[in-house]
Amino acid sequence: MEITQVETHDQYLQESKPKLVVGIVVDQMRYDYLTRFYNKFGKGGFKRMIREGFNCKNNHFNYVPTYTGPGHASIYTGTTPKYHGIISNNWYDKAIKTMVYCVQDDSVQSVGTKDVSGKMSPHRMKTTTFGDENRLFTEMRGKTIGISIKDRAAILPAGHASNAAYWFLGKGEGHWISSTFYMDKLPKWVNDFNASGDAKSYLKVWNTLYDIKTYSESDDDLNSFEGGFVGKNTATFPYDLNALKNQNGGYDILKSTPYGNDLTADFAIAAIDGEHLGRDKITDILTVSFSCTDYVGHNFGVNSKEVEDTYLRLDLTLERLFNALDKKVGKGEYTVFLTADHGAVNVPSYLQSVKIPAGYLNSSEMWQKFSTFMKDTFKTTDLIENISNGQIFLNREKIKEMDLDLDDVEETIVDEIIKYDHIDKVYSGHTMSKTSFTTGIEELLQKGFSQKRSGDIIIVLDPGYVSYSKTGSTHGTGFDYDTHVPLLFFGKGISHGQTLQKTEITDIAPTISALLGISFPNGTIGKPLEFVLK
Repeated sequence: MEITQVETHDQYLQESKPKLVVGIVVDQMRYDYLTRFYNKFGKGGFKRMIREGFNCKNNHFNYVPTYTGPGHASIYTGTTPKYHGIISNNWYDKAIKTMVYCVQDDSVQSVGTKDVSGKMSPHRMKTTTFGDENRLFTEMRGKTIGISIKDRAAILPAGHASNAAYWFLGKGEGHWISSTFYMDKLPKWVNDFNASGDAKSYLKVWNTLYDIKTYSESDDDLNSFEGGFVGKNTATFPYDLNALKNQNGGYDILKSTPYGNDLTADFAIAAIDGEHLGRDKITDILTVSFSCTDYVGHNFGVNSKEVEDTYLRLDLTLERLFNALDKKVGKGEYTVFLTADHGAVNVPSYLQSVKIPAGYLNSSEMWQKFSTFMKDTFKTTDLIENISNGQIFLNREKIKEMDLDLDDVEETIVDEIIKYDHIDKVYSGHTMSKTSFTTGIEELLQKGFSQKRSGDIIIVLDPGYVSYSKTGSTHGTGFDYDTHVPLLFFGKGISHGQTLQKTEITDIAPTISALLGISFPNGTIGKPLEFVLK
């Protein structure tokens, strides 16, 4: 009887596995975009996921900084920068004394272009993804493919053992490319796609999907809080992308429009066919990141007509993707989750206009004042090696040479910087390494702190304050506007329902791993969300 029960359970687990798992990340999607634009969404995109699947309404990032690289790594590894090592998009490497990019890899070559844009890999990410674990579990028979306009958003989710990651090279090329980390040459289906003219077809006029007068969920089209495109006097609809492309990076202009998301979906659907994904009982993994929502948000701000239009169009793009999955993999045979890599702050100058505390840090004035302090206190400015990502990296060799105590230097700097305007908190690396925090911003900082890679001083600004241009939105903090993002599941093995129970971004990977019956990624700190699974 006991053997029969085990066999029944194993048989159920095998039968309950989806043929394909599709992980969708919408770059810079705040949670409230789901509710703010809900009444204008169609039935087959976001609403289908909510109607047929499970909605985790109180889902948050559980670390700082909330950037694209760390976000994608954390979603798919089930852990935080403290463990997976992707502490930012770019960071100062203390060993080689220079800035590095999270997926930069000079040991590999570009595939599909002569441009250096293909010299990328996941080698700086220390832990596995659930895609890696599925590859191991299936003896490399289950495929893992990563796709995004952004290289880091394709590479980090796919992991180390993936079959391929593809990203978009704009400029004068408009092609999807990869690197020799994955392959020696592009597959025929990718070359065919690149030759199809699909990217060129989107160099057209961008106007609102619906009558702009109905876009009541966003600010006036003409305002002083948006960036816009070079060559157009106002950041207002319509935008003739073909006419503007030469002054805005050629095909790169597509990144700051919803058409870049359409292009991504086109390529993802082509990948399902070209890679024969979801065609047998061995589960495949497809990671798709829609990056253009981030570019639009940075350019126009979270309260813009452009952002609203981008999400209304993305809703239709998701519907098209789901319909393709229904047809190519089969209804009820695949599983999808959708989340974001971070949120975004309302444009601080807009917040100021409605009397909400917000503003901009005068970085040059602050660091000039700090430099004077260091010179007066230590008789040198050589103790500072680098300042980036809200962190200060100290020159350990110089401190030792001057016979100074590192902890004393750190605390002296902390005591100074905390006095400056719009600085909310300052912590030393020593504090992050030696103290265990379990609540508040301190816990988030600690989960984002890599003892080997992070700086010696960590700085937290006041809520609503940024070091950024006075137009457009940005992100990176531990405040709710950056941490609260959607988390939707639907498809095979997923329950129907919703919860306001707090979930964390690191719960996604173990939940998918539990669904597949595979090992959790090796650095996982999250927990499977049992209520999501049937």
